[in-house]
Amino acid sequence: MTTHLFPNDPLALLFDPTAPLPTIVQGITGRMGRKHAALMQAYGTEIVGGTAPAGSKSADLKEVDGNPVFRSCAEAVKATGAVASVAMVPPFEVLAAISEAVANGIKLIVTVTEGMPVADAIRARALVQAAGARWVGASTPGVAVPGRTKLGFIPSVSLQPGSVGVIAKSGTLSYETNHRLVDCGLGQSVWIGVGGDACKGTRFAEVLPFFNADPRTKQIVLVGEIGGSEEEEFAQALIDTKCTKPTFAVIAGHGAREGVVMGHAGAVVHGNTGTFDAKKRALEGAGARVFASVDDLIKAMLAAH
Repeated sequence: MTTHLFPNDPLALLFDPTAPLPTIVQGITGRMGRKHAALMQAYGTEIVGGTAPAGSKSADLKEVDGNPVFRSCAEAVKATGAVASVAMVPPFEVLAAISEAVANGIKLIVTVTEGMPVADAIRARALVQAAGARWVGASTPGVAVPGRTKLGFIPSVSLQPGSVGVIAKSGTLSYETNHRLVDCGLGQSVWIGVGGDACKGTRFAEVLPFFNADPRTKQIVLVGEIGGSEEEEFAQALIDTKCTKPTFAVIAGHGAREGVVMGHAGAVVHGNTGTFDAKKRALEGAGARVFASVDDLIKAMLAAH
């Protein structure tokens, strides 16, 4: 089991089909929290409750759609034994939600909110690492183990159990890519959206060892974009780990102009840094196949399957 190979990293919980994953939703009484708690639960996620902001109009609610509502993570963890959390709170409340979660023993935290301040993200990453927890986000559609669980708002129509491990910055592009994988009958082993912010909890290269060790993952797909250095870091990790699993990448933003942010805070090119060509060179130098469109990616995967 992958869990035994990475006993101190909570990300291993996603790769072990026998590992329980009781989950709370921080902000479950809000419009989005309530909606997506129900959708996650309908998919099969083990939602065991949620929290409401102290002092909010909804703080006195006892339950939401049958899920108990607690006043704090401490109460929620004590009552439910939760080990994971999905935080659906406003941007300036994400750091507090992460802090409360890790302080009370939550090991895997997924935050979907866009617009988290960079200074807060830097502090959150340090907090999570010091606690031995794992944070996926900010600004992620979530993570999923098809047929078992999804944490976030990943669309169920794009999920199907399979053998492709997927990591992605872009939510929308990953929805399309994964939907096409489902249409082709390939499906996914684990799908992890790392988010598009410049500072985040989990980066591409940090996920590779898990895909390498996972017996269900036969191919790896990276859904990247221009800007930053994550794709280059991932390329170096491919070399360092001597990964032999076929790896495919689609990089968005081929036509982006220098200095213009393309949707994500981290998707900006300066000079030769973070360009499509630079990422393509690095990834191909590490043995990956790189494409500028989802169509070309899928055709290549089908030909190689």
